[in-house]
Amino acid sequence: MISKNKLKELAAYRLQKRCDEEAVFVVEGPKMAAEALASGFAVRTICATGEWLAANAGRTGGAEVCEVSHAELERLSNFKTPNQVWMLVERQTPEKSSTQKDITLALDHLQDPGNMGTIMRTADWFGVRRIVCSADTVSCFNPKVIQASMGAVFRTQVDYVDLPQWLASCGMPVYGATLSGEPLSSRHTPLPSPGVLLIGNESRGISEDAMTHVTHPVLIPNLGGTAESLNASVAAGILIYELTR
Repeated sequence: MISKNKLKELAAYRLQKRCDEEAVFVVEGPKMAAEALASGFAVRTICATGEWLAANAGRTGGAEVCEVSHAELERLSNFKTPNQVWMLVERQTPEKSSTQKDITLALDHLQDPGNMGTIMRTADWFGVRRIVCSADTVSCFNPKVIQASMGAVFRTQVDYVDLPQWLASCGMPVYGATLSGEPLSSRHTPLPSPGVLLIGNESRGISEDAMTHVTHPVLIPNLGGTAESLNASVAAGILIYELTR
């Protein structure tokens, strides 16, 4: 069982700052816990209900294991309804996959954790496993990002950089969605790769500094003619599909 002092110590990891200082992140729930244990990432601490521990006996490796009640799990959780297991995982660079596509996803001032996690999950589905972000893009280790990524956090390399500077020196064509771009439906030849797909901020789009490095402006046609814009993660999914098919 877990002591009060240990519970208080672990509850401090609800703060992103504490996680950043120690280069760790929190994983919650059976699905994400299974992803963590299968990933090869070092799991430092596991706090779980007796039910979860019984079902996963022998799978916890060298992690520190604490059995907790549902009430104690609530003190650790970042969510209103905690689910069976809480883990503290050490950050590391995922191993390169043999199915990795030669496309880099660049995110410019993306702010919404749900969008970030969904984009990571979509990129993972299509084999795009390198993401480069502007310094002010939401952290890929934000608890809501991790949940929305559905395990992609364990397979995706995410770097935070001076994005305009990185785009200027990457040496690859840069595709960016703009209202003045070439409609994807009018293309008859595949988009060349390697390349970079640039996704802008949810409300402001691609920043001026980043836009100067877009070599291939593209447009997702508004076939309905009524909606003002697409959600950033939806637009990213359409463009990733076009670049990888």
